[in-house]
Amino acid sequence: MTQEQRFEDAQNSPKGDFEGFIPKEDSDIVTPGQSFAKLLPTREPIKHLLIGSPKAVTGTIHYLHIIGYANVGDWSQLLSTGNGDEVMSILIRQILV
Repeated sequence: MTQEQRFEDAQNSPKGDFEGFIPKEDSDIVTPGQSFAKLLPTREPIKHLLIGSPKAVTGTIHYLHIIGYANVGDWSQLLSTGNGDEVMSILIRQILV
């Protein structure tokens, strides 16, 4: 088969052969003219909740500070859960997703 014949065959082939190369609407492939905002990470809040004895919650908050995860002041005050000597503290952080 000559190169001309292969070119003509390719030109006359059904479009279905190329469907695998055409991105679907829900694909992550960006084509010219599409917004790049779809590819940029967005911020989303995540909430950490510590529940336990005052000693356990405070100790965990200080440990997370020592390893550089969160400052002590970023956590809420210790709040009673109404369940005996149990308290809770919450930390809300913004993460990129």
